Amino acid sequence: MSINGWLQIALLLLLAFILIKPLGAYMARVFEGERTFLSPVLGPIEKLIYVIAGINPKREQGWLAYTLAMLAFNLIGFVTLYAILRLQFYLPLNPQGFPGMTPDLAFNTAISFVTNTNWQNYSGESAASNFTQMAGLAVHNFLSAATGMAIALAVTRAFARSAATTLGNFWVDMTRSTLYVLMPLAVVLALVFVALGLPQTLDASVTATTLEGAQQAIPLGPIASQEAIKQLGTNGGGFFNANAAHPFENPSAITNYLNILAMLSITSALIYTFGKTVGSVRQGWALIAATAILLVAGIVCVYIAETSGVPSHLAMGIDPTLGNMEGKEVRFGQAMDAVYAATTTAISNGGVNAMLGSFTPLGGLVPMFLIQLGEILPGGVGSGLYGLIVFAVLTVFVAGLMVGRTPEFLGKKIESREMKYAMFAILVLPFAILAFSAIAAVLPSALAALGNAGPHGLSEILYAYTSAAGNNGSAFAGLSGNTVWYNTTLAIGMLLGRFAYAVPVLAIAGSIAGKTRSEASAGTFPTHTPLFVGLLVAIILIMGGLQYFPALALGPIAEHVSMVAGQLF
Repeated sequence: MSINGWLQIALLLLLAFILIKPLGAYMARVFEGERTFLSPVLGPIEKLIYVIAGINPKREQGWLAYTLAMLAFNLIGFVTLYAILRLQFYLPLNPQGFPGMTPDLAFNTAISFVTNTNWQNYSGESAASNFTQMAGLAVHNFLSAATGMAIALAVTRAFARSAATTLGNFWVDMTRSTLYVLMPLAVVLALVFVALGLPQTLDASVTATTLEGAQQAIPLGPIASQEAIKQLGTNGGGFFNANAAHPFENPSAITNYLNILAMLSITSALIYTFGKTVGSVRQGWALIAATAILLVAGIVCVYIAETSGVPSHLAMGIDPTLGNMEGKEVRFGQAMDAVYAATTTAISNGGVNAMLGSFTPLGGLVPMFLIQLGEILPGGVGSGLYGLIVFAVLTVFVAGLMVGRTPEFLGKKIESREMKYAMFAILVLPFAILAFSAIAAVLPSALAALGNAGPHGLSEILYAYTSAAGNNGSAFAGLSGNTVWYNTTLAIGMLLGRFAYAVPVLAIAGSIAGKTRSEASAGTFPTHTPLFVGLLVAIILIMGGLQYFPALALGPIAEHVSMVAGQLF
């Protein structure tokens, strides 16, 4: 640890905080259909899209129609992307002549990008053509993020309206999310990345002469544009296998800073948008405070764990000043590696600039635990917000039981119907994570793919299914996931984590929207106070922590105890 490291962390979090209000207010205007500074340029394009697609932007949908539209859109997206991946060899812009992916790998990859997970059981530079990267993967980086934003908007309107039967129009929400938010920001960030050294070309490679005089072909491609939406849309899928540790994806400390800021920007600002839209900006800041407390705690824990020295090194008398440098990116330092690791797992991004499997047991435990908390700190674009609202509903329900009153959130009564849907959503993740992990831990074909035995091997399995169900996409890197078993079961986990969670959330929104919004009374539990923030943090930790603690105890915690015991004895 160092003062310089802590200052880098503090400055980064301050910059992320500064972006929340202006971006959140802008998105509130966009999604309410108000005029913005981009309206003169993008307004005619938006209208043209509606005409071509046959969409009436004034016609709204109930929760069921909204849900069916969302599912149908993503089903078509999956089929289209699967076809691109399978037929890659016959499609244009494939100068390397990459063959099509195998059925199980194409299935896994298509599900991965449609669900905003971006888990990659392949090396992008040696398996995906430029056409696949641009027309397939990059497109779904936009569309999967826009899907999450659309669902979050439907939930927001449910609390903003009174006795309503509709939640908006899915097609309009998708269009505006992409056209007014994701596209402009991605274009600007991509241009900045190009200026800072990221390649943006259709060339397959460039030939370089090494120090030994040998010729080396270095892969190239449309990297800057892919990197921009990868971070803004909390996608995380890298152009290269090394992800953000590759110098063409992340060439400097400045681009590393921008990567993290881009991850945090839209997803954090959407919480402010929620508060502004429902007429309670203080409520938005309260939710932001809860996520910030847990995110900062995660960053601090990873930084301390990775800079406190490794027990085996200490036992050999090695200077612990540098801490654990295994798997770290020396260009950025441990502080920024710690921030990247915690941020990418707290916000459902999944990109990495260091190898999580090389972290200390406790340093690797924290990113895994942050995903298991529900990807709500502040989570993926859109998905983090509606996941956080589910926990807020649980919190007011618990508070209502404590004081003997019918729980309310933003003037809407929370009753048994909403609680049933909320608990169904909450239980999706532990089912998908723990059930598949338990089977893989005893299945010979699954165990054969492990790079390590013992507690660390269990951590590799547990992290893989945690990352899939949490729609994160990062990995411990010791697991060879490109097998029929892992390609299939991880894809099922991604589907459950995305859609089996989103559907009950939209059902909650439909139920909430139909209720009359009442004014707060003297007996109403305020949900914008420090007390509510503290209770919300406690509920998140209890619901997330207790479900996974036995599995974590057998994995990273057991590995840590073993390392400490080896040092002592």
